[in-house]
Amino acid sequence: MMLERFFPDEYVASTYVIPFEKLYEEGYRGVIFDIDNTLVPHGAPADDRAKKLFRRLEDIGFASCLLSNNWEKRVKMFNREIGTHYINNANKPSTKNYIRAMELMGTDRSNTVFVGDQLFTDVWGAKRTGIRSILVKPIHPKEEIQIVLKRGLENIVLHFYKKRLKNGGN
Repeated sequence: MMLERFFPDEYVASTYVIPFEKLYEEGYRGVIFDIDNTLVPHGAPADDRAKKLFRRLEDIGFASCLLSNNWEKRVKMFNREIGTHYINNANKPSTKNYIRAMELMGTDRSNTVFVGDQLFTDVWGAKRTGIRSILVKPIHPKEEIQIVLKRGLENIVLHFYKKRLKNGGN
């Protein structure tokens, strides 16, 4: 089925429920994150939850990188108190900056995981790059119109994704 190219490897309620310790045990060493609606509501600065998460990742031993299609001003503002690697104007789903993110973190396709809230940019880019993808439910429903339109299409893809999971993955 053509839609399968957009299926995430996992789909969870929130970035903040991902068992990063378990991923580390499985051999993952780098996490690439989208920012808006993945870590904080659209346009918001890093909140306590986000700051705590990046401290936790560092304690576990993870390298991290923010990968955003947003302008540098937005990404810098979020990263001010996080202090991790970042790439703005990332052009997701283009694979170029997923690869650059891995270079910044010193990881490769086998030990990097991507976390984002959009299928057609985040997940598809990760899949095209050959890295594990975790789709999270968007934090905040108030989104720009082009994203709202994409969400309708995403719901169709997710319908088939969930149907496949129910049928034992076939």
